[in-house]
Amino acid sequence: MLNLSNLRSLLSQVISPSIQTAVLFTPEGQLVSYAASPHTSKDEVRVIVGISGELWQESREDGVGQLDSELGHLLVVPLENSASGEAEGFTDKDEDPLMLLALNSDKNASFKELKDKSPRPDPYKLLAPQLNRLRETLLNLLGSSHPSLTDIAKYYFLHPSKQLRPLLVLLFSQATNGLGRGWQEKHWAAQCEGAGGRSEELDRPLTRPDVLNDWNPSMPDHTASFSECFSLQPPRPPLIQPTPPLYTHATPQLTATPTLLPTQMRLAQIVEMIHVASLLHDDVIDRSPLRRGAASAPAAFGNKLSVLGGDFLLGRTSAALSRLGDNEVVELIASVIANLVEGEILQLKTVHGEAYDTSGSTGVTKDNWNIYLQKTYLKTATLMAKGARAAVILGGCQEGEIWKEVAYAYGRNLGIAFQLVDDILDYETADGSLGKPGGADLKLGLATGPALFAWEEHPELGPLIERKFKESGDVEMVRSSYHLILSDVLTISSAIG
Repeated sequence: MLNLSNLRSLLSQVISPSIQTAVLFTPEGQLVSYAASPHTSKDEVRVIVGISGELWQESREDGVGQLDSELGHLLVVPLENSASGEAEGFTDKDEDPLMLLALNSDKNASFKELKDKSPRPDPYKLLAPQLNRLRETLLNLLGSSHPSLTDIAKYYFLHPSKQLRPLLVLLFSQATNGLGRGWQEKHWAAQCEGAGGRSEELDRPLTRPDVLNDWNPSMPDHTASFSECFSLQPPRPPLIQPTPPLYTHATPQLTATPTLLPTQMRLAQIVEMIHVASLLHDDVIDRSPLRRGAASAPAAFGNKLSVLGGDFLLGRTSAALSRLGDNEVVELIASVIANLVEGEILQLKTVHGEAYDTSGSTGVTKDNWNIYLQKTYLKTATLMAKGARAAVILGGCQEGEIWKEVAYAYGRNLGIAFQLVDDILDYETADGSLGKPGGADLKLGLATGPALFAWEEHPELGPLIERKFKESGDVEMVRSSYHLILSDVLTISSAIG
């Protein structure tokens, strides 16, 4: 049986003047390993593909089989299900996974094409159990003494969503846990009673429940309702916090198995709660009738309850945030809420004010793009960027460690790219596909990325943007100009590649 540990060595042995590159795929097309001669170009390589079950049955009796096929002379090798195999993403099955190594194929393909055949891991599948648990336990944070408030707070959580923001928090947590200088202490706090990092401790209030008066039916042991009488209680001695052990600063390395701390799971819930609170407020401001393919909260409950529901979520978020026990994380996430408000104000300015100056301009200016990108960061990217940075901080990354910077930069760029794509979909997709009204931004008078791109190519769109697409035919003209540009780009791309 072939073990993954010596797979690359075997592949290297079959390299010859006539075989420049050897590649091993699963029958499903997943790239397992490859080797190439350092002295030859990898532009063209021998085609390696999966093998059908029928052909495998003919050769598996001897363990390693050889077949002649339309691809040429093939060597079939089974893969051993060992610990190393499981580490590469393979699991034990009743039958050996089928593998194929083509030694003398008659067909060639580009190396890039072969590598592209390897499917990328689906992050949602990698973290499916954690995301499901996150959603289930999150609903416990939303109970209120007012049933109508509970209903509105839970409304968007009960409809399917991408959960992109909590996913990003969990991915960065798993990717960096163990790399920070403070990881050992954070891991200790997640296991030591009284250190504040255990799951059950994150649900306990820092203040007496009868002082908070924040009743949650899902947490009767930790919350209380308003009472006509308030009992003064004698001072209690301060709780003595357990002292973390002294750790030697060994070379940072990833945890042996992917690990998520309870504080990071709670952070993922917090960023999703902030996101949903912003949706409740946005749908009131934008008068949106749809959200996630269903009636929006304002359409279902009215504007007043939607605004109050968003405020309620932010209140519960702030309480949960305070219990994470990290001042820098509190500062980061609290500033997100301010950023969201600033972004909404800037968007309102683009609709009702003169944020995009079209007077005397023959086309879009750098200032116009700066305003659009700033608004995009404040409304969308800030939560992803600061959520990812907060995740690695909760994993023990400290000031001066690169992981904090990488997490923030990645979240910032991903957030801006995400909004750019969302703005493009607003031009191209019907209501049913988006889960919200198509063309909503144009109807609101917003000149988003696609409109600015179209304006660059068609300066005559400036007056339309200035009057917020209010005249008959304005929306259709901008959409038509954008699609002409898109068609040109696709034509050029096809001609090049």
